[in-house]
Amino acid sequence: MGDIFSLYEAKARLSEIVRLVREQGRTITISYHGEPVAEVRPIRRAGGIGARLRDLEASGQLVPARPKDFPLTPAAQRPGALERFLADRSRF
Repeated sequence: MGDIFSLYEAKARLSEIVRLVREQGRTITISYHGEPVAEVRPIRRAGGIGARLRDLEASGQLVPARPKDFPLTPAAQRPGALERFLADRSRF
């Protein structure tokens, strides 16, 4: 469930509500005397998942994965590093 604003508050903060919907894709509920009466939500664009992923990458909310050929190197180069780490950790 998204954020809830009273009608009075929604009128006063309409620009902020539109920004939340536009930039963050949030759904805002507007209530009247405590009862939900309306929603402000983003319009779902055509284009499928590919377009949505590109939008998320462009907004910085999603970071593309590294290529599979990225070399992985072990963090511990010396034998027994895990045992030493666990022994040191168990002292606390």
